[in-house]
Amino acid sequence: MRHNKKRGMKLGTDASHTKAMKKSLVQALFTHDRIKTLDQRAKAIRPEVDRIITWAKKGDLHSRRLAIAHLGDKELVREVFEKASQGMWADRNGGYTRIMKLGPRKGDAAEVVIIELVTEPVQKKAPKITVAKVEKVEEPKAEEPEAEAAEPATEEAAE
Repeated sequence: MRHNKKRGMKLGTDASHTKAMKKSLVQALFTHDRIKTLDQRAKAIRPEVDRIITWAKKGDLHSRRLAIAHLGDKELVREVFEKASQGMWADRNGGYTRIMKLGPRKGDAAEVVIIELVTEPVQKKAPKITVAKVEKVEEPKAEEPEAEAAEPATEEAAE
């Protein structure tokens, strides 16, 4: 029985073949930095690639052993960990892959894409500068001298 064995998309095959295909695609992506594959396969390996790069950024022994168990190639893991230690993804908090669509395949119209590792540094967004409208506040006017002159006249008349 397959209790609690689902890990991502099945991709139309049984579990062992899906696992082997994903492992092979991830190895090819780390080896060549860019591969051409089907859309669903690229979307299926993206979380695994991100997970391995996150382990590489962490850089400790446990993370290295997890990556070796996941990839199955010590030399490839060493290369990925070296790239991460040199700061290739230091300023990036996820989103280590890019998927670019190429269009449908001729034979069966399956969507073909290129998945690649992102190597460009993150460009921080410029802070939005908002200009607040400054309204002119009218100063309270001093009382007019005519009103002051009129008051004493009425006081004198009252006496």
